[in-house]
Amino acid sequence: MAAARLSALDASFLEVESPTAHMHVGWLATFAPPEDGPTPSFEDVRAHVESRLCRAPRYRQRLAPVPLGVHDPLWVDDEDFDCSRHLHCASTTDISALADEVMSVPLARDRPLWEMWIVPRLPDGGVGLVGKAHHCLVDGIAAVELASLLLDVTPEASPTESDGWRPRSSPGGLSRLTGAVKDRVEEELGLLRLPVRVARSPRCLLGAPREARRVAGAAVSSLGPTRPDHLLNQPTSPLRHLARLDRPLEDLRRVKSHFQTSLNDVVLAACAGGIRRFLERREEPPRRFKTMVPVNVRGEGADGELGNRISFIFVDLPCDEPDPVARLYDVHRATSDRKRAGRPEGAETVLKAVSYAPRPVQQMASRMVASDRAFNLTISNVPGPEEPLYMLGCRLREAYPVVPLADRHALAIGMHTSGGGAFFGLY
Repeated sequence: MAAARLSALDASFLEVESPTAHMHVGWLATFAPPEDGPTPSFEDVRAHVESRLCRAPRYRQRLAPVPLGVHDPLWVDDEDFDCSRHLHCASTTDISALADEVMSVPLARDRPLWEMWIVPRLPDGGVGLVGKAHHCLVDGIAAVELASLLLDVTPEASPTESDGWRPRSSPGGLSRLTGAVKDRVEEELGLLRLPVRVARSPRCLLGAPREARRVAGAAVSSLGPTRPDHLLNQPTSPLRHLARLDRPLEDLRRVKSHFQTSLNDVVLAACAGGIRRFLERREEPPRRFKTMVPVNVRGEGADGELGNRISFIFVDLPCDEPDPVARLYDVHRATSDRKRAGRPEGAETVLKAVSYAPRPVQQMASRMVASDRAFNLTISNVPGPEEPLYMLGCRLREAYPVVPLADRHALAIGMHTSGGGAFFGLY
């Protein structure tokens, strides 16, 4: 796979990483024992995962920085790639403790930015898997799609032919530097040509005021300061804990249909109720929290792309509202207003505009958006396939997402739907 440069958004997740903020997304999954035949061993699972890597070539690439930091790093083939450095056999059958330990350690940047830990025999005879990948490599949607590459819709694994992969030689430092300068010049020329393209297109001119309002609204929403909360925005440590909760997906759909909202609205309202009860038990006054909600902006035909194709909306989570139905309608009004105003598209435009800025400006913007003065917590809804999925004959039972935590953020909630279940990962 040829070298490719990180996008500005992908690179921003490298910029905001710190010893106490590990920017990896992750998952905890459990599989039932196969109905026929023995449970696969660690060696069986490792060979299976290795055979499927041809479907995701980025997982055999590492980062190559640009000299002098004049541009974002490149993805290059890892000439020393060894699958055994990424696939590990767990020494414990306690998958909860394993997840906490794995998620508390950052990924090494001298190799492809992913790892999987396999529990070959859970106490009930099933198989467990804990995985993580750096956010600069995948967003939540791409992580689910990548995980699904390892799975099949039938108990029988579909055959995979070897792609005969051989790593391409990496470009040298001088080549990376000259390529980065060339890309920067082309980006600046593209920015300069933008007014000409707009002037030649009446449609662009007619849409310009609307787009300007979108961008301005997204910028105010994203960068407008909020008050850090003494519970959710304290200084953080490297240590992580993943709490889990599951519900039948039909329960959430029943609420969605009855009140004519979206499934995401139901998730946000449920989280608001949970946080409200947490505050009450702590004898804290109920209050609202500015919540970052990632939005998938992949277009048609973009399924299977790695990297980040997400934008954001910000919602004041109504934890101060005692009535659950009123909370749901409050959330629904807020998300509907932001979508009608084009906030996700406007935020995407802001992110693209920042990519043309000098590197110090990009870095400052990344830190500003990840700050505890920009939002209090993150809630992400990551939809998955509804049909049953299998790995080497073992049916997927649970799949809990891990949403990364920026510095001074104590809570991120992810919800993943799969096989009729709704799986909440409270990280």
